[in-house]
This record gives sequence, C-alpha cells and structure tokens, in this order.
Amino acid sequence: MVNYVFDHIHLRTPDIEATAAWYEKILGAQINRSMQNGAPRVDMKVGGANIFLIATDENSAPAPVAPYTGIDHFGMIVEDLDAAYADLKAKGVHFTMEPKQLRPGIRISFIRGPENVSIEILERKKVA
Repeated sequence: MVNYVFDHIHLRTPDIEATAAWYEKILGAQINRSMQNGAPRVDMKVGGANIFLIATDENSAPAPVAPYTGIDHFGMIVEDLDAAYADLKAKGVHFTMEPKQLRPGIRISFIRGPENVSIEILERKKVA
C-alpha cells in the first residue's frame, strides 16, 4: 500500500512579500527566500506545514467568496483559543467566526487571511 504524507500548500497572491509578512506577523511563520529558475521564491513554514507562495498573473482568477467548491480552509491548532483570540484581535485580524464550542473538547474560530484565505484556529482538549 502506498503511504501518502502531506507535503505542502501553494497559495497564489498578487503581493508575495505582503502575504509572507502577514503570515510571519500574525501566525509566526518562518520565511525562506530563495531563487528558482532565476526568479525569487518565498516559502513559509506555518505550524509545521509548508506553504509556498506563487505570484498571480493575468490568468489568475479572483479570490473566491465562501462557500465555494474546492479547498475550503486550513486549520491551525493552539493550546488556548482564548489566548490566541486575544493575540489575533490585538493584531487587528478579522474573525469570520468568533470562538465557539463545536462539541465537547473542541473549540473553533475562523480568521480571514490575505487573498480571502479562510484559516481555522482550533483548540482540542481531552474530555473526561
């Protein structure tokens, strides 16, 4: 049986540096700048996930408005959702869903990133 392991997400953006700066400031992304085929490349490590930024061009469609078909969001887990909420609010982040109890042991919220990317911030606690 083939073992499939997550590797990366590609995000298209009209402003790679501004997008990288947002993820670095808001979510603590580690930014890696390099060259690929003579062009600058920006990759990020966010919560252990590889996110590669690619520039939009004349063939790029506008960012979708939720709900839509395709990738809906990606999730970031935190130990304390209330602390993350306060931190993100202080940074001026727009919440599309305030923190709420989804089910016992699971609390979630959603924020809006650059290019209308939906990001879930969630907390998991063991239920007795």
